[in-house]
Amino acid sequence: MTEHRVGVRTQTVKLAGVELIADVREPANACALVIFAHGSGSGRLSARNQYVADALAARGLGSIIFDLLTEAEQRLDNETGELRFDIALLAKRLIDVIDWVASDPQLGTLRIGLFGASTGAAAALWAAAQRPERVAAVVSRGGRTDLAGPMLDRVQAPTLHIVGSCDVLVLELNRQVDRLLSCERYLEVVPGATHLFEEPGTLAKAAALAGDWFVKYLQHISV
Repeated sequence: MTEHRVGVRTQTVKLAGVELIADVREPANACALVIFAHGSGSGRLSARNQYVADALAARGLGSIIFDLLTEAEQRLDNETGELRFDIALLAKRLIDVIDWVASDPQLGTLRIGLFGASTGAAAALWAAAQRPERVAAVVSRGGRTDLAGPMLDRVQAPTLHIVGSCDVLVLELNRQVDRLLSCERYLEVVPGATHLFEEPGTLAKAAALAGDWFVKYLQHISV
C-alpha cells in the first residue's frame, strides 16, 4: 500500500481583478486535483473541508481549497448573507481557478474534480457545465445544487450527491436535481446525518464516498 505524505502550502493566487488565498495539498505522484467550493458562510479554513481534503490526500488526490470571496466581500457577506447565494459570482471565481490551474506548470497536467458543499455545490456544477473539457468529476456534500438550475442540463461530468438522511429539505432538492441531470450521477444518503454532517462518523463516511468517486473517475481505478 502506497503511503501519501503531504503538507499544506498556502499561497495567494491572482485571478481576474482579485487575489484569493488558497491551501494546496500535493501528494507525491498525484495524477488528480480536487478543487473545493465552500458553502454558505463557510471558507477556506472550514474544519469540514480541511478534513475531507486530508482524507483525499491519504488516497493520493491533490486538492486546492480557496476562499472564493475576498476579505472585503467576506465581511459584507457576514453582514448580509447575499454573496453566498450569488451562484454566478461563485461559479465565475471557480472557473477562474480552473483556468489558473490549467496554466500552472505543476498543476496543469492533473485531472480535475470539484467538491462543493451547500451553495458551493451549485457553483461546482455551474463551473463543470462551463468547463466540460477540464472537469472530470463532481461531488456535492449537502449541496444546494438546485441553485445551478439553468446549467444543470449542460453538466457532463459524473456527479455524486452526498446528503444526510436527516437533511430533509436538501435531500428532496437533490432528488429533484438528480432527475434533471443527464450526466452519470448517483445519490448517496448517509444515515443519521444532518446538513453539516456533525454526527459521529458521518463526515468520515462522506469523505470516504467522495474519495471513492474521485478515485474512480479521476484515477481510472475501479472501487
